[in-house]
Amino acid sequence: MDFIDTISELNKYMLPDNNLVVEALRNVKDPNTGKDIISSRMVEDLRVDAHNISFSVLLKTNDSKLKSALNFACMEEIGKIYPDSEVHIHLKIKPEDAISNDSILPQVKNVIAIASGKGGVGKSTISVNLAVSLAEMGHSVGLIDADLYGPSIPTMMGLVGERPKIELLYGKHKIIPLQAHGVHVISVGFIVEPEQAVVLRGPRLGGLLRQFLQDCLWPDLDFLIIDLPPGTGDIQLTLVQTVPVTGAIIVTTPQEVSVIDAVKAMNMFLLPNINVPILGVVENMSWFTPEELPENKYYIFGKGGGKKLASIANSTILGQIPIVQSVREGGDSGNPVSTQKENSLKSIFNEIASNTIKQLNLRHELYAPTRIVKVENS
Repeated sequence: MDFIDTISELNKYMLPDNNLVVEALRNVKDPNTGKDIISSRMVEDLRVDAHNISFSVLLKTNDSKLKSALNFACMEEIGKIYPDSEVHIHLKIKPEDAISNDSILPQVKNVIAIASGKGGVGKSTISVNLAVSLAEMGHSVGLIDADLYGPSIPTMMGLVGERPKIELLYGKHKIIPLQAHGVHVISVGFIVEPEQAVVLRGPRLGGLLRQFLQDCLWPDLDFLIIDLPPGTGDIQLTLVQTVPVTGAIIVTTPQEVSVIDAVKAMNMFLLPNINVPILGVVENMSWFTPEELPENKYYIFGKGGGKKLASIANSTILGQIPIVQSVREGGDSGNPVSTQKENSLKSIFNEIASNTIKQLNLRHELYAPTRIVKVENS
């Protein structure tokens, strides 16, 4: 007879104990986050009366499979220590916590897409430094590198060569995102070798993004930032068809050709059947400032592109990023400038993060929650 069997045999003759029930429920994990349901504050109204044990489990989505999995898991763990007790479990959703039944990320408050129409404008730089700035403000932040052909987030976050762990949860293999600078991160760059070419057609690309969204154990997040590839192709469509995107940030340079392409990316989000609000515009490479002449500004790519784009979007400029050598150095070394207290650009990214939060609050006041785009077969 092993230890668990011995405990179970003894407990047949003892009334259930609240503390032992709580410890048993710590072995039950939330299928969405992988955290135990006690520390996740999902259990309430626990009552032990003779050999009757009852409690409620709070959910954020009315998913029948999730309900069934949690119910059986709770019964199994309690049955190990009190096999003869009557267990009554009430699975419920608080009205204020209720999220659309089709949400696959009920634990994520805001999904923010970082987009532009063309490559080379600094979307990854903005994504990384915005994520780190939000994390340093005390928020819980996740970052998905959805630029599957050119994943640069592993380098910028100092995670080159790292591999995510896989956990088997309720019969499904789940990916545990890596962490760096206080941010939870996933990228195809953690799966393929740095020099390996990613040769995939559209459906496979979409499948990878869905896996990052559905099969990762994301914790409770205030923000999930998604660094999109250039253009308006399969990845962008898969995103809006998989999760409700709270809002989009459009990245451009002051240059006219960058603005023209950024307008196309913006208009995709504003299509009536997609309807994702534009939170604002970040203008990157706004001017060049030599380190030895911090007051000088040289407008290499022209002026006014970000302001023009914000006007077209009926939105605002969240911030302007100058061309400074330390931005490139921070990205290459895996130490983003937003982590460097002595760097003058840290305050600029903090301002962008603060402005993003303001725009999100305004967005929630003015607009209904974004819906997942449904594909209708004609």
